[in-house]
Amino acid sequence: MGKVFDIEYMISTVPEILKYLPVTLKIALYSGIISLILGFAVALVRTFKVKVLSQICAVYVSFIRGTPAMVQLLVAYYGIPIMLKGLNESLGTNLNVSGIPASVFAVVALSLNTGAFMSETIRSAILSVDAGQLEACYSVNMNTFTALRRVILPQAFTVALPPLGNSLISLLKETSLIFNISVIEMMAAAKIVGTRSFRFFEVYIVVALIYWVCCLALERLLILLEKRVRKYERSVVK
Repeated sequence: MGKVFDIEYMISTVPEILKYLPVTLKIALYSGIISLILGFAVALVRTFKVKVLSQICAVYVSFIRGTPAMVQLLVAYYGIPIMLKGLNESLGTNLNVSGIPASVFAVVALSLNTGAFMSETIRSAILSVDAGQLEACYSVNMNTFTALRRVILPQAFTVALPPLGNSLISLLKETSLIFNISVIEMMAAAKIVGTRSFRFFEVYIVVALIYWVCCLALERLLILLEKRVRKYERSVVK
């Protein structure tokens, strides 16, 4: 009878699984940047109630928040190629749909998912700033863009930073879903390694520990950033 738990085997699988950590981090990085930009844009559109776009953004946020991330990932993986094929037929173009890497669909799905949640965080942060400050900016002949850049957004950023950090940590963990669309990252590598020996428990513990360490490192970076922002904020007040 074999060992119930083989710690030596678990340790031996660490290098093989760690080889795919850069893939996970790269997808998380790209998705994080895009989701921040998307969330900021959606938040502004909804805050200033831009006609038509505001309603579209509201439906987008409602749909993303009301459906599982796994479903969104599969919809992107199977839906985007269908849309591109339809575009090819209608416009007479010849886009190479089959040549698009699965990681692109993963980035699109994760960006749309996290961007929706970030947009609500940013919108709430903007609304938390006293409306009288925007009126005061207008009274000294500032336009809306300048008022946002110099007065509103710096204050809103301080409020939004902790929940935005939580969204980024959640995004990093959600990359574990993308093995379902044939992206070879840490979870996919763990599944492959586990299949060889049928010791899935050990390899999944390895993946859990790697994700934990990554999340701890990201959390620490966010805490340092928040302290820096708070320190700057206090110096401005003085």
